[in-house]
Amino acid sequence: MKAAIIGASKEALHTIEKAHGYGIKIVALDGDPHAPGLGEADRSMTVDISDEGAVIEALRGEKPDFVLTVPIGRYLTTIGAVNDALGLPGITRQMAVLCTDKFRFHQKLNRAGLRSCRCYEVSGGRILDGEGAACFGERAKEAPVSFPAILKPRFGSGSRGVYMLPDRQQLKEALAGISGEAYVLEECIAGEEYGVDGAVTKDGFHMVLLRRKKNTPPPVRQAVGYFSVLLQEDFYKQVREYMEKAVACLGLGECLVHGDIIRGEAGPFLIELSARPSGHHLHDLFTPLCTGIDLAEEYMKYRMGLSYRFAPGKVRSMMIHYFDIQGRVGRVPGREQAEQAAGVRFAAWECHIKKGEELKPVSDGHSLMGRGYFVLEGEDRLWLEEKAGTVRGLFF
Repeated sequence: MKAAIIGASKEALHTIEKAHGYGIKIVALDGDPHAPGLGEADRSMTVDISDEGAVIEALRGEKPDFVLTVPIGRYLTTIGAVNDALGLPGITRQMAVLCTDKFRFHQKLNRAGLRSCRCYEVSGGRILDGEGAACFGERAKEAPVSFPAILKPRFGSGSRGVYMLPDRQQLKEALAGISGEAYVLEECIAGEEYGVDGAVTKDGFHMVLLRRKKNTPPPVRQAVGYFSVLLQEDFYKQVREYMEKAVACLGLGECLVHGDIIRGEAGPFLIELSARPSGHHLHDLFTPLCTGIDLAEEYMKYRMGLSYRFAPGKVRSMMIHYFDIQGRVGRVPGREQAEQAAGVRFAAWECHIKKGEELKPVSDGHSLMGRGYFVLEGEDRLWLEEKAGTVRGLFF
């Protein structure tokens, strides 16, 4: 069999390796000729993945059996367009648009009663109502929105360019600085944040792992760690039932999914949902360690007509923590030193921090991911937090 991968970043390497283990030939495309995945694929092509027509034509002669999704942002729509044009299984372009266009995503779920907050389009630094008319600006009335509010790019995914605004004055200042790109403005729902990994097959939605986030303080709110949520916890069942409804509302079919959820007073609230696996070493490391389920591998088996399993038999109590320290680094512990100091054995450890390096405060995922991480298994969240604090304290 042959599969295509659109977007051959470092995060595609795991999927390529798993595919080769099943004898699947990989044709990979990326606009960067030095993308790591291109070098590992059986056939590689340097193509701008934002150009749907070019990608379709490049793959037409390759005749892949299906597309394997890897962590990707706005150009998930290219994958949908390829599936539509070549008659391949998986997400359609329409599905991909609902995942990557945050305003249309909100409208769809809001009308179904699955996302209750006020949300507006922002274009040219002006807030628009649902009909495209200006409702905030130099001569327009103020948008009826409560604070704090979230201002974020309309297209794509992730924490890049997200503002958490405490009042209308800061909203005005933020609007003045984003005149070029399309944004959305929505009310902030209070509560703890979680991440969801899952899959959709012909049998419906399967939840694989629910992850509780450890975020930096506002306004950045970047996740610097995740804790697995056990199957017996009440919120696990609530999220699964809510996600089943959200996936059905968006019409998602036969794909991997990754979502961000808030545990609000009224129950789960979906921040974003995308038809692709999670990045940041979650789908390829943390989720398999917690559940024994490798999303990429199980999806390949599903596509090949082999026996597959997305339902976890159990979930281990684990944490992945990224190195979120800041300042000039005077000391970097090795893995064994950190294990001895904390009295633990890491399930995984990767550290790229160098002595003398100047580390800036965490501002988004890109500022954090190149540093490394460690994974621990333990009794509960408090125990894991304590050990993480010990490890972080070893960096001087």
